[in-house]
Amino acid sequence: MSSIAVPRAVAPRRTWQTDLPVLLVAVVWGASYLAAKDITTTRTVLAVLVLRFALVLPVLAVVGHRSLRALTGAQWRGAGLLGLILAGIFLLETYGVVHTSATNAGLIISLTMILTPLAEAAVTRTRPSRAFLGAAALSVVGVLLLTQGAGFTRPSLGDLLMLLAALARTLHVLTMSRVKSVRGADALSLTTVQLGAAVAVFALLSAGADTTPWATAANFGVREWAGLLFLSVFCTLFAFFVQMWAVRRTSPSRVSLLLGTEPLWAAAAGIALGGERLGAFGLAGGVLVLVGTAWGRGAAR
Repeated sequence: MSSIAVPRAVAPRRTWQTDLPVLLVAVVWGASYLAAKDITTTRTVLAVLVLRFALVLPVLAVVGHRSLRALTGAQWRGAGLLGLILAGIFLLETYGVVHTSATNAGLIISLTMILTPLAEAAVTRTRPSRAFLGAAALSVVGVLLLTQGAGFTRPSLGDLLMLLAALARTLHVLTMSRVKSVRGADALSLTTVQLGAAVAVFALLSAGADTTPWATAANFGVREWAGLLFLSVFCTLFAFFVQMWAVRRTSPSRVSLLLGTEPLWAAAAGIALGGERLGAFGLAGGVLVLVGTAWGRGAAR
């Protein structure tokens, strides 16, 4: 479950020492769908989200306190708006993964790579290339097959929520590119404010929920705490700082390419560790999604 925008650039230097940590981020993000599914129920989604990000926010705030103080009022408001969209993304993703397989979740969310260029083309009134439109069509067919499992049925609620999450991710990217106030903001402070706004949303919503974050935490066993710490420490803190480090040592496109392997790892974790099975239709659909998104990524450049 990726949540952090890759900052822009510097001079590229392609070495395995840089690629390996970035690839590891893609691996943990891919595994995050299974981890979230393992420790979350419909009743505890809000509580888990509060706990996940409340654990890392103090670290981000302490490390980036100087850049936070340097933000202007407009930058705070812009980052806060992005945080509200981010909250919607995490709500859709987490409720979605509760109601579908981790494999489906990771593959469906990868449609963001197709939806974002399509939405950008619509906003800028430019026509996508035929190759990109072909890749988009291939991905859509793949998702339709993927959601059928062993036979043709209605897509599950979780599948539909993950599709909405992909649309929300697209909105987040487009908003970030068009909110002028955040363009010059430091990546660390921007992420901290966004996550802070998202946690505030989760906390407000959880106030009327069946269970509080503290009650949920008290009922956690070793397995649940391990899953929560994995989501907090590796999928958020580790992922953010690796991206900050790597983007200064290689090209943004290479970082994006490596992170684009996330759905592969989501499928691998779901099948190998979660015991999930795709069936013939699902397997064919998963392959089409991966091929379509990889083709679309190349065609959109």
